Amino acid sequence: MTSLAVPEHPWLLPGELVVPADSGRTRPRRTTRDWIVDSLAFLVSVVWVLFATADALSPDPAMAAPLPHDWMTGADAVIGLVCCGLLWLRRRWPLGLVVATTPLTLFSMAAAIPLLIFYFTVVVHRRTVIAIAVTGAGLVTNLAFSWIRPDPSMPYWATVSWGVVLSFTVLAWGMFVRARRQLVVSLRERAERAEAEQQLRVAQARHLERTRIAREMHDVLAHRISLLSLHAGALEFRPDAPADEVARAAGVIRGSAHAALQDLREVIGVLRAADDGAGDAPEPPQPTLADLPALIAESRSAGIRVNVSDSVASPEQVPAALGRAAYRIVQEGLTNARKHAAGAAVTVDVAGGPGTGLTVAIGNRWPVGTPAGGTLPGAGTGLVGISERVTLAGGRLAYGRDDTGDFRLAAWLPWPA
Repeated sequence: MTSLAVPEHPWLLPGELVVPADSGRTRPRRTTRDWIVDSLAFLVSVVWVLFATADALSPDPAMAAPLPHDWMTGADAVIGLVCCGLLWLRRRWPLGLVVATTPLTLFSMAAAIPLLIFYFTVVVHRRTVIAIAVTGAGLVTNLAFSWIRPDPSMPYWATVSWGVVLSFTVLAWGMFVRARRQLVVSLRERAERAEAEQQLRVAQARHLERTRIAREMHDVLAHRISLLSLHAGALEFRPDAPADEVARAAGVIRGSAHAALQDLREVIGVLRAADDGAGDAPEPPQPTLADLPALIAESRSAGIRVNVSDSVASPEQVPAALGRAAYRIVQEGLTNARKHAAGAAVTVDVAGGPGTGLTVAIGNRWPVGTPAGGTLPGAGTGLVGISERVTLAGGRLAYGRDDTGDFRLAAWLPWPA
């Protein structure tokens, strides 16, 4: 299966969208876009740590009440810088980093921006249930932080409200990003599935067409080659035959061989056209019910006794597909008779009309013993192909020995009124 087209600028996409989920990698590599985002997040977080530390050390802090001791402020700065370094690992262990750093949200101002980025990463990359649980834990620690380090310029409830608004804003933004990425992945999977289904339909259509061609080739070539074998066997059995009979048999062999080669050339041409994608390649004309007399005459010229009973009403109204199926059934019956019952008389009955259907029956005496030259080899798929042809036409097929012990091949095909 061919893959879909590669994006024009894959470096602008997140790694999760560039590398498919079924590629076998445990985690996607960072794209150029990911490196830029991570670098900006790191720089902004470092600047925030420096700014928050400077504000906490000033005589009049503007963001939060200072810690009781200066060494605590220094420790807070160190914690903030460590969290900045952990930003480079947030794509690999987002939930683990949030769980490990959640206690810091009780008192740390320097780590606020890195912790907020950890929270956003969890919302984007984990399920909604996990994101809501992390949000609930953050709201609880927000209550404690606003009590431990209150804002000098705002009352307690206002500080808590601002923390809630910030948490829900990050949650909404992260869920939007996650939903958008899921939509892109869903559309990609749908496109890949549609492409795979299209290729499967093409393969199935090609297989059905090859099966149809193989069936036609079997029907045609088996008939031609059985005639060749019959005439060649006659020449082998009667080497002292008169010269005119030998010449006539040799002419029939030459004509049958030429016709077989022509049929084979046409079939190979169709197969090559199918391989080249030329769906409009011309096909040889298909036989109809009107070609049955020529088929019977050809078999009679090979020395086969064929008795025909034709009682078809309005033969000129026989549909082309119905006539072709009847022709192939008679052709297969005559071929089987030449293969397995050489010398036996064959009866061909064709009857029916519009509204009643078309009945085709071929019968011959059951062979006794084995012919001198042996039976002709066969693939054993002729009757299988005829059965499939009749089934597709909506008819019925039966073959085997009847009550009298003769072999009979009978088919009924629907003929609409």
